[in-house]
Amino acid sequence: MTTSESTTRPPFHLAIPVHDIEAVRPFYGEVLGFPRGRSDVRWTDWNVEGHQVVTHQVDNHTNAVAGTNPVDGHDVPVPHFGLVLSVERFQELADRLTAVDTDFVIDPYVRFEGEPGEQWTMFFLDPSGNALEFKAFRDLDQLFAV
Repeated sequence: MTTSESTTRPPFHLAIPVHDIEAVRPFYGEVLGFPRGRSDVRWTDWNVEGHQVVTHQVDNHTNAVAGTNPVDGHDVPVPHFGLVLSVERFQELADRLTAVDTDFVIDPYVRFEGEPGEQWTMFFLDPSGNALEFKAFRDLDQLFAV
């Protein structure tokens, strides 16, 4: 997949549960910087780089992470979602998250350094415990490199 191919793909839609819609609105809107779309008392649409992510308040929601999977000596929370950013945008987001004292599940670091698929990655939770991973590839054409 080339960069130009990735821009012609249809947007995805993802709906996720949250404990308190008012607690997640500043996180997705201000901390992550996603533009807010339609919303109601118990849900909000977010424009995540052209993809639609909807946060739905769910009564008695207790745990968004089902478990973890060991990867590179880290316990990766599952499920998780996020974006593949440019290295510059990844660093900007990591700095912004650090500035607001984000408790990273996995601190920003480089995987596969000097190898095919070299990437920066970080994991953190939203206020309702939904796991997010943001990453950046040195060469986006190696997104699926083996």
